[in-house]
Amino acid sequence: MNPGRLALVTGGAGFIGSHLAERLAGDGYGVIVLDNLDPFYSVDIKRKNLKILSQFPRLTFVEEDICDLKAIERAVPESPDVIIHLAAKAGVRPSIDDPVSYQQTNVLGTQNLLEFARKRGTKQFVFASSSSIYGVSPDVPWREDVAVPQPISPYASTKISGELLGHVYSHLFGIRFIALRFFTVYGPRQRPDLAIHKFAKLMLAGKPIPVFGDGSTRRDYTFVQDTVQGILGAIQYEGSAFEAINLGNNKTVSLAQLIEDLERVLGKKAIINWMPEQPGDVPATWASTEKAAALLGYEPATAFVDGLAKFRDWLLAEGNEGAL
Repeated sequence: MNPGRLALVTGGAGFIGSHLAERLAGDGYGVIVLDNLDPFYSVDIKRKNLKILSQFPRLTFVEEDICDLKAIERAVPESPDVIIHLAAKAGVRPSIDDPVSYQQTNVLGTQNLLEFARKRGTKQFVFASSSSIYGVSPDVPWREDVAVPQPISPYASTKISGELLGHVYSHLFGIRFIALRFFTVYGPRQRPDLAIHKFAKLMLAGKPIPVFGDGSTRRDYTFVQDTVQGILGAIQYEGSAFEAINLGNNKTVSLAQLIEDLERVLGKKAIINWMPEQPGDVPATWASTEKAAALLGYEPATAFVDGLAKFRDWLLAEGNEGAL
C-alpha cells in the first residue's frame, strides 16, 4: 500500500492509462486522472473506463488538455509525487496526415507536463515513449543503447523529442525521468483502431479484415498488465536520474500468425482483404528486455494466445460495443 502518495496519470481515461490508474488506486495511491477525452476514437469508450475508475474514492478525474499549461495548473492544485505521462496523439499512420498537430500535442504537451513537474517540485516523471523510435533498424532485438534512433514517422519523432526534453529537465532541474518504450500493447480496453481489436470485431461480424503487405511483418506484442507492471517498476525506480527502457515481450509474432491465433481464439475464419504496405510501417519490432529486467524487475508473464483469450472475453462481455 502507498497511503499518502499522489500520482498524476495523463491519458488516464484511455487504454493503458485506465488500467494503470485502476492498479494505482487499488494499491492505495491517490490518483488524479487528467484526460481531454479526445475524439480520436469514441469518447463513450473512455467514459466507460472512467466509470470503472469511479469506484475509487481517492481517484479524481480532471478534463483538461495537456497543451494548456495554465488550465492544468488551475485544475490540479495538488503537487503529485509522481507524474505518469501517457497522454498523446497516437498512431503512426494518422501522424503522417497531420504531423503539425502531433508535434503540438506530443511535444508541447510533454514540455507542459515537465514544466508542471518543475513548478510543483515533482521529482519522478515516467514518460510513455514508443518502439517506433527505432525505425527500421535491422539490429534486433532492439536495445536501448542504440547510438542514434532513426524514426520514420512524425509520431515516432515526437516520442524521441519527448525523451530528449526529459533529459534536459532531468539534468537542469533534478527530475528523475524514465522513458518507457512501449511495444504494441494489447488486452482488454484496447483502442479500437489497433489491429487486434479491429480484426476481432470484423471477424466476429463475418466481414473482411484489411491486411497491409503480405502478412510477414512482425510485432512484439505485450499484454497490458505486463506493461502496467513495468510502469509500476518505473514509478519506484531511484537508481539514476534518466533512463530509456524497453517494455516489450522479447518475442515477435508475424501478422499471419496473429490472424491464425485470432481465428483459433474466436472460432471464426478470417476473410482477408489484401492491401499494399502502408508508409511509416516497419517490418518488425522486437524488444530486448534485459535492461527492464535489471532495473525494474520486469518480467512479462502473459503468453500471446492467453492474452488474446482475455481480450476476447472482454470484447464479448462488452457485446462488441468497445469496437464501435
